[in-house]
Amino acid sequence: MADEQHSAPALEVRDLTRAFGVRKALDGVSFDVPERAFLSIFGPNGAGKTTLVKVLTTLLNPTSGTAKVLGLDVVDDAVEMRKRIGLISHNPLLYPDLTAEENLLFFAEMYGIEMPEARVAELLEAVELDHRRLDLTRTFSRGMLQRLSIARALLHRPEVIFLDEPYSGLDPHAMDILDGLIAAVRADHTFVMISHDLDKGLELCSHALILARGRLVLFEPREAIDDSAFRRTYRETVGMGVA
Repeated sequence: MADEQHSAPALEVRDLTRAFGVRKALDGVSFDVPERAFLSIFGPNGAGKTTLVKVLTTLLNPTSGTAKVLGLDVVDDAVEMRKRIGLISHNPLLYPDLTAEENLLFFAEMYGIEMPEARVAELLEAVELDHRRLDLTRTFSRGMLQRLSIARALLHRPEVIFLDEPYSGLDPHAMDILDGLIAAVRADHTFVMISHDLDKGLELCSHALILARGRLVLFEPREAIDDSAFRRTYRETVGMGVA
């Protein structure tokens, strides 16, 4: 805990608002996340979870308020920030008419990775797709695409890794692969994960956050969370629709 108090936060969010017309997808959200933490974000569809991650990954600009990742402003420092973060989302962000290897080599070149062939081979082996490295990604199943997108997101060894429902579409074996990858790099990275799975999200997290109707309902470190009280809060403020 002492390290958390004296080091700069990995995420600094202050009164963050994002509106789409008259609807506020985020409404005055504020929190800090320390470096090398694992934040699990919970909430129903439409709560603002994906909007929050899109703002934090520079894909959307906030309407008002501020957000910093690694001390970099999501608007003013977007180009530099993108070099230091990774995103795994519902969209695998892969080119269907390139092979698995060609996809990763393309992104490796974009990031200026040294010895790209070795790094690509390492990650293809880690996600157990080395035997399909020369196959076009349009021939891959949903689970295989998700595994390849995980490799893409980890290519440049990002300091902060954002995961938007990363277990969606994965079979049990692929889930085990993702668990292993997270465990292997967790000590040196900050993670932010959106999850509808309370069990998985609480199992992994060092901090938990609940959003409802764009507002922050709860934000606590894992050691301060009583599981039964947390689940009751989730049911009452999210499941029953009371913001």
